[in-house]
Amino acid sequence: MKLSNIEDGFKKEQPDSIEEEASRNIMDLLKDFGISYTDLENTAMEFYVPHPGIETEEKARAVFKREFDEAVKDPNLQLLIYAALLLEKEGKNGALPGLSKKSYEQDLSFIIADEILGEAAAEYIGGTKGKFEFVRFDKNKPGILKELGMFMDDIIGGLLGGVSANMYSRALSEKKK
Repeated sequence: MKLSNIEDGFKKEQPDSIEEEASRNIMDLLKDFGISYTDLENTAMEFYVPHPGIETEEKARAVFKREFDEAVKDPNLQLLIYAALLLEKEGKNGALPGLSKKSYEQDLSFIIADEILGEAAAEYIGGTKGKFEFVRFDKNKPGILKELGMFMDDIIGGLLGGVSANMYSRALSEKKK
């Protein structure tokens, strides 16, 4: 979409929401890739720390689920995750432009496109706090993150970082009410 075609945030005569159900579900695609919701939740819970509003791990898991479900409804986030899935697939096949299969497998530190995807997802979901949480997930590689490839560890780290940031922030604000 060109910015010149936008008036008040939308193209003229364009709906402001998706009018029909998508043919593919991002959670199904992640599951096909070998990543289950349970894997994601357990990975996030490796960083669980009691906070006001989420004093127990059981409550943290419930709040995480609520925030996760809300986040993955967003088609923009789904497309970022899907982009990482496609990049991962192409990397495994040695078909990425500008990057050999060997370089993909080495996850070279000067290739930052994977980090940018993870940061984008984290910030999109949880703002600056989401980016901060992404860094924690990216550095420590808890749970399933240590098993994932170049693009998937970062997009999943971004997803979990953003959702975790919202989980703690929202639980604290709800506790104050």
